[in-house]
Amino acid sequence: MDKRLSLFLAPVVVACTLAASQMQAQDAATADTVVATVNGEVITAGHLALLRAQLPQEFQSLPDSALFDGLLDQAIQQALLAQQVEEMGRAAELALENDARAMRANIEIQRLLSAAVTPEALQAAYDVRFAEAAPATEYNAAHILVESEDEALALKAELDGGADFSELARQKSTGPSGPNGGDLGWFGVGMMVPEFEEAVIALEPGQVSDPVQTQFGWHVIKLVETRLQDTPPLSEVEGELVEQIQQDVIALRLEELETASEVSRAEPGTIAADFLSDPSFLDQ
Repeated sequence: MDKRLSLFLAPVVVACTLAASQMQAQDAATADTVVATVNGEVITAGHLALLRAQLPQEFQSLPDSALFDGLLDQAIQQALLAQQVEEMGRAAELALENDARAMRANIEIQRLLSAAVTPEALQAAYDVRFAEAAPATEYNAAHILVESEDEALALKAELDGGADFSELARQKSTGPSGPNGGDLGWFGVGMMVPEFEEAVIALEPGQVSDPVQTQFGWHVIKLVETRLQDTPPLSEVEGELVEQIQQDVIALRLEELETASEVSRAEPGTIAADFLSDPSFLDQ
């Protein structure tokens, strides 16, 4: 919750001690139901509902009847204090503009997402990404990691001479997989650094690579075997597909809006960007 609201929590705590037996017959509220006026400023049930949603977690389980008076006191006190401020200052005005812009953008995003994620869209995304796509290849490999190219070349010569890969890995590898004979298990494309991945893909099962340098050192790699990745059921990847659909629909909508709108922006280098870390100019 906003730190500014902490000043108004005390009435909420007091209200939480009221007995439910003090409740009287109640009318159903709408967002515009007036619950108070402060010098002509209207406070509605909608305002209180949003204040309740912002309460700390420890208050969320309390009944609404226990929170009502405290939230109403909070809203009234905020209105009384706010009415004393004639000019907020430029920083506060801009903050409100940012908040309003973000809120309106979020409303549009939620509208787009609610219409985009349908069973049909999920099935179509699944078909494109999994059911109709060629299955990906997974690799089972082992490696020996050393610090220098000379060490890697010496290891390759030993392996070419018939040395056991797993035993050499246990003896020589500086990597965490060394004690396990250099075994890296199964992995797919994108899970290893590019230089390592390229070397693995170029091998046939049973082959050992020439020394390969990465940011971790020098590797001698053995490809043990390959397999085709199983196609997962839709239920297993639904969350991933939902995220993909959401990102795609927002990106497409933004592209449409940018094409149809007049947008001008400052040219790179025309405004010194150091104001971003020193916003004191807002109060000047």
